[in-house]
Amino acid sequence: QVQLVESGGGLVQPGGSLRLSCAASGFPFSTYAMSWYRQAPGKERELVAGITSAGGSTDYADSVKGRFTISRDNAKNTVYLQMNSLKPEDTAVYYCNAKRTVVVYWGQGTQVTVSS
Repeated sequence: QVQLVESGGGLVQPGGSLRLSCAASGFPFSTYAMSWYRQAPGKERELVAGITSAGGSTDYADSVKGRFTISRDNAKNTVYLQMNSLKPEDTAVYYCNAKRTVVVYWGQGTQVTVSS
């Protein structure tokens, strides 16, 4: 069955870094665009970063440009989100998303907390 399993979340101090991973299985990963979304308490889920199926193009929310980097390894069926210079406002549950035309899959999320 389809699985998207996020890992790498945790508690980090402001200015610190984390690397999130999302391991995919059960579908042809290399044919899907992949994205990271996040949802903070009391807020709507928002798109953080996206990458095309072959990895040739990426896009970022203005709030994370220059600090976050999305990448993928199609040989490992994994997408990553490198997060640097983290801020308290980056605190949220981060979700992995796979999309191809109308087919969409979601992971269960991983908590990222930025606090001193």
